[in-house]
Amino acid sequence: MALQNWLVYLLAAAGLSLSPGPNGLLALTHGALHGSRKTLFTIFGGTFGFVSVIALSMFGIGALLAASLVWLEVLKWVGGLYLVWLGIQVWRAPTIGLDAPAAPRPQASGWSLFRAGALSAMTNPKGILFFAAFLPQFIDPARSLVVQFVVMAGTFAATEFVTELVIASAAQRIRRWLARVGRRFNQACGGIFIAIGLALPLRGLIGRG
Repeated sequence: MALQNWLVYLLAAAGLSLSPGPNGLLALTHGALHGSRKTLFTIFGGTFGFVSVIALSMFGIGALLAASLVWLEVLKWVGGLYLVWLGIQVWRAPTIGLDAPAAPRPQASGWSLFRAGALSAMTNPKGILFFAAFLPQFIDPARSLVVQFVVMAGTFAATEFVTELVIASAAQRIRRWLARVGRRFNQACGGIFIAIGLALPLRGLIGRG
């Protein structure tokens, strides 16, 4: 993957990690209830879940590409429209917080926290649809799909891990910060998705023009 493409991918991955969603809320809640060290199990689970979703998305897309490269163009345009729609949803989303946390589970096992993180990522429609829409923008059919999977999955896993760790480690401070600027923060993340959704499909047309 070219450096400029990777930087765009990194920006979008950071936007998804930071935008309101089940795994961010889970890291926030578990960080407050169990502490940042124990919440590492939740974070590892969430990272594992997202990598699994990326694998299913990429290799499913690869099977379509083996049938026809036309599908790549179709996926790019459908994916771009979805990213614009997702950006609008994130822009309008309520801020995350801990106003009504679940019942405390101070004795939760590491496995139960890992499982919660993994299931939250693997069953989150936003994440599943995001990767199905976003990954085709960066897949190069002339290059190894396995190598591209390692780069994309590794980049997102690192971004998601760091983001959730910061959220869990500063759960109480982040809650107060989100109460003040959460709406503007959501609008910034949503704006990133809208811009990427509009720009990436058009990039291919400009490159051929």
